[in-house]
Amino acid sequence: MSDTLQLTFREQVRPEDCADVRAVVASTGFFYPEELDIAEELVRERLEKGPASGYYFIFADAEVDAGAEKSASGTDRLLGYACYGPSDADPTLIDLYWIAVRQSSRGSGLGAEILRRTEQRARDMGGRLLVAETSGRELYAPTRRFYERHGFFEAERVKDFYRPGDDKVVYHKRLEYKEPSVGNVPHPPHP
Repeated sequence: MSDTLQLTFREQVRPEDCADVRAVVASTGFFYPEELDIAEELVRERLEKGPASGYYFIFADAEVDAGAEKSASGTDRLLGYACYGPSDADPTLIDLYWIAVRQSSRGSGLGAEILRRTEQRARDMGGRLLVAETSGRELYAPTRRFYERHGFFEAERVKDFYRPGDDKVVYHKRLEYKEPSVGNVPHPPHP
């Protein structure tokens, strides 16, 4: 049996993504239990409300041989994903709500590729600034370095935001502005 693994990227949300996203996020060992619920809830909201939810996704699936580990879908294994969407305050500000890669795939470049695709979709939506929030805990030092390596800068730090000793660190990345194409803008862009 071959160990061939082929990646496919998609934006369409499927019902099995609820459990698969939870599994990816849990595999990292980074998140509080209530955060696992939030990650899953954003997928459910997108399934229920569609684009009106304001949540958009990029999924990286690995098609695996019959004997390999399978996800809830039975055929594809979710290796990573991003969830993003326009800010209610200004639709040219794009919030990167989640980006996570299964622990076994960290360091493979998959996170960088998911981020690159997310940035492109954000530009297509008329985004001018991508905003990511993360924890200031030492556990998250690799996450902060990931953002910095990919052109984000620390814009704000809120002391003890999540819990005592757990700061919120806000990163920004300026996106090359591109006029949105018809049909890709969830909200009208600001002049």
